[in-house]
Amino acid sequence: MSRLNVTIDYTAITTNVAALAARTTADVMAVVKADAYGHGLVASAAAARTGGAGWLGVAQPQEALDLRAAGDSGAIFTWLYGPDDMPAHDLVAADVDVSVSSIEVLAVVIEAARDTGRTARIHIGVDTGLGREGCAMAQLPALVDAVAAAQRDGVVDAVGMWSHLAWADQPGHPTIDAQAATFRAALDMASAAELPTTVRHLANSACTLTRPDLHFDVVRPGIAVYGLPPVADPDGANWGLRPAMRVTSRVVAVKSVDAGQGVSYGHTYVTEQATTLALVSAGYADGVFRSASNAGPVTIRGQRYTVSGRVCMDQFVVDVGQGAPVAVGDEVVLVGPDGPSATEWADAAGTIDYEVVCRFGIGRIKGIA
Repeated sequence: MSRLNVTIDYTAITTNVAALAARTTADVMAVVKADAYGHGLVASAAAARTGGAGWLGVAQPQEALDLRAAGDSGAIFTWLYGPDDMPAHDLVAADVDVSVSSIEVLAVVIEAARDTGRTARIHIGVDTGLGREGCAMAQLPALVDAVAAAQRDGVVDAVGMWSHLAWADQPGHPTIDAQAATFRAALDMASAAELPTTVRHLANSACTLTRPDLHFDVVRPGIAVYGLPPVADPDGANWGLRPAMRVTSRVVAVKSVDAGQGVSYGHTYVTEQATTLALVSAGYADGVFRSASNAGPVTIRGQRYTVSGRVCMDQFVVDVGQGAPVAVGDEVVLVGPDGPSATEWADAAGTIDYEVVCRFGIGRIKGIA
């Protein structure tokens, strides 16, 4: 069991989705992949729905099926699989919208539609320049023709087309407009083939916040749903979003030491004067970044401190200063509105806040604030 306590303010997710919805005339697809970025799949999805999300997006198909099993009956989209690992029959039977980026995946979807007697709802995935998921533009004409044939046969309904941006978190980057132009060319190709594609989506969190001209029919905010926008708000108001995750641990020992005391493995931290050391019961086995040794921020009794020495497997030390009123049992806030932010931990660990919330959150949620 983790020694971290992770609580989620689901009302923050609801208000975040509502704030995002207020910025667009498009429908909102709240991305809840990876256990909702560590925030809890089912509860986060419900909170997003309450905030006005008409769609939910997940990478892994099992998460879509888990949402259906939990009772979500709204529009759900999933996109990450190959032809050999796609549970197409289950997805089609559960009325989940699926991405099709290759002839091979389309064949699996067609077979599932025929076997289940249901028309499969598909979104054609296009690689407009990310170089990741999606059909390359050179192969897109063949895929569009195959989808159009399946549409005429009544086994699929090509309701959507989508792509993903590479540099949306750097507003003004030339790839954004270049990818948008390629996406529009792909849409023209689908239109020429008389495919409906009325669910067009390109915008991620950054694009949702900064490029309303690229919202099309649906926007797909992910990290912003959890109150962590990937682009700075020029007004300094965090786009009206509120972080939803709080991560804490406890002080399990306190000791006074002299100047010159080495702390933790390798003595990468040495006390400069007589001081007090607080031992915190959490480490890299719990998701605390070892790369944040001598850098990770924490708050104890309202005071900000920094991890002192190396983060260990199940503990780390904080130099709280001589005579500090820190005691065994005190709460240690790693992330939260009353402590450091996930972004501060990302800076300390040399990563991004996406990884911080996923590392701290997945499998560690203990309660709901």
